[in-house]
Amino acid sequence: MAARVTKKWCYKRRAATEGRPYKRAMASKELISLVTETKKQLEHLRVLGVEGIQVSTASVPTVAVQPPRVETAPAPKPTASEPLTSLFGDLTPAPVKLTKSTETFEQIHADIGDCTRCPLHQQRTHVVHTEGNRKARLMFVGEAPGADEDMQAHPFVGRAGQLLTKIIEAIGMKREEVLIGNVNRCRPPGNRAPTTEEASMCKPFLLREIAVVQPEVIVVLGNTAMKNLLDTREGITRLRGQFQDYKGIKVMPTFHPAYLLRDPSKKRETWEDLKKVRDYLDNHRSFGSVDPC
Repeated sequence: MAARVTKKWCYKRRAATEGRPYKRAMASKELISLVTETKKQLEHLRVLGVEGIQVSTASVPTVAVQPPRVETAPAPKPTASEPLTSLFGDLTPAPVKLTKSTETFEQIHADIGDCTRCPLHQQRTHVVHTEGNRKARLMFVGEAPGADEDMQAHPFVGRAGQLLTKIIEAIGMKREEVLIGNVNRCRPPGNRAPTTEEASMCKPFLLREIAVVQPEVIVVLGNTAMKNLLDTREGITRLRGQFQDYKGIKVMPTFHPAYLLRDPSKKRETWEDLKKVRDYLDNHRSFGSVDPC
């Protein structure tokens, strides 16, 4: 009797044991299918712009329901001209445009006064202000005055300034038609580049002048001028020759004339940069009066 019971129990145990892998495999298959379909549903909701799903903490009876399969076409990628949208509307930031200032250069220069805002005033001879046509379509911005500019109180009058004049004439303009200035108005000792702190004292006055004139194009000459106007960490060799943007104004970074005097091989690249400026101005020609300072 005991032998028959043992044998019967063994048969039942064997049947149960042999059925477990099959049941586990079926359960795993259903779980994988459920996870796959859930991922598809979540991806579909993401494409529609849904960024979150409210999950209730209330107890919900667990019912094994196969979610319906929804075939969706892949969402088109937005192009540069198409705004990024979501459930909250257009997410593309509106372009920042420079507001026209009603100030005058005289008011700005009076505000600067006999400036002592940074240590550069200690060794300067003159404060060198921005000069030229105050209705200019084209503006040139350097980093700071050199020795000749400090003595004469005018921007770009030394050897680098003479080369700049030739560059301006090469693109079919006259020096008196453009506006010329620097980020800093006092000469740094030894013609070194202004420090970040020194530039931060002077830069707001340059930006106020730009807001008054609103030129169509600004050519930034050299690394220091470019980084201060565009607030970028990129170097001049990386950005030169490519139009940048300052509040709706085209900005062309190129080499400083003083650098071209040290390395004349860079003149060809600078000429290519200025031809792009010339072509842009020619294609967006407007007729304005000359208002020299």
